[in-house]
Amino acid sequence: MKRAARFATDLVGRVLAPLDLPLLLMLVLLMGVGLTVLASAAADAPHLVRNQAIRFGMGLGALLVLAHIPPARMRLWAPWVFLGSLLLLALVPVMGTGRSGGRWLYLGVFYLQPSELMKITVPMMVAWLLHRSTLPPGWTTLGACLVVLGVPVALTAMQPDLGTALLIGSAGVFAIFLAGLAWWRIGLLGLAGVAALPVLWFSLREYQRNRLLTFMNPDADPLGTGWNIAQSKIALGSGGLTGKGWGQGSQAHLDFLPEHTTDFIFAVLGEEFGWLGVVLTLALYLAILGRALWMASEARDSFGRLLGGALALSFFVYIFVNAGMISGLLPVVGAPMPLLSYGGTSAVSLLAGFGVVMSIHAHRRFGR
Repeated sequence: MKRAARFATDLVGRVLAPLDLPLLLMLVLLMGVGLTVLASAAADAPHLVRNQAIRFGMGLGALLVLAHIPPARMRLWAPWVFLGSLLLLALVPVMGTGRSGGRWLYLGVFYLQPSELMKITVPMMVAWLLHRSTLPPGWTTLGACLVVLGVPVALTAMQPDLGTALLIGSAGVFAIFLAGLAWWRIGLLGLAGVAALPVLWFSLREYQRNRLLTFMNPDADPLGTGWNIAQSKIALGSGGLTGKGWGQGSQAHLDFLPEHTTDFIFAVLGEEFGWLGVVLTLALYLAILGRALWMASEARDSFGRLLGGALALSFFVYIFVNAGMISGLLPVVGAPMPLLSYGGTSAVSLLAGFGVVMSIHAHRRFGR
């Protein structure tokens, strides 16, 4: 019995060894907050809470698996993993289902959203390219990185899924920025981006242009295109200091607030838990971000440092874009609030990304 107990203890120890306990506990706490708010927002659809809990479990499983894969092996696999996920993304216009705008592939057993894979494989491929070159990168390396970044962003935006395209692009851009890109190169790329704005404007779909116009003048059509933001602001403002209480939010429960289980769930949190709930949740987000960035900074090589830093900062973009969107400070782009908004694929990809960060930090200690 003692030998069996010792074997079980050693096995559990080896399984849990790569996990960073402070980061894991904060992520579990955030998931608990998410399920609590979702249980109120989806009071008439309790199965959503059950489904989300199952997906959180799947995400934690992905986190555990990836935390055990050494960064050196990830670096070896990076080009093939990127090409495989890019191929799946290219199949979406041909084989994509009508679910969520035709962004999914049905693989017989489950649905897969390839754009979510790109949130990990794009920064991984960019970090692979940068690791193989002299840093800071020159124009040749930078051009290769922009191609790696631009193709999946364009394919995702064409689905159309502008929010996910933004998140994929930000992950790759952060990897390039962390490589020490010269400021004058950043300035030139910024000017090129500004010059391309007219082309980008006319490439947008009508509803996407309407979202930008509504952002610039939200009171122009308060009962039409401005309805979402107006109701979101009302929900946030009516929460006051301590909120109306769990399950007492009128904007969500009376169906004034659209998408209250997905993109606008943070407004539900603000209405029911008030300013204090919002501040505490944002503090938890910042603690997770800070821990992940510190772990990335401890990486043994440039690949791990760039990949870990890019994944951590892309988590910040999730928070920044969604919080700015529901408060009217940014246009509506359909970006979820991480681990709060209902959505399994997004949650699994986020937790998988944190598994990569944990691997980078853990295997630094193991010397692999």
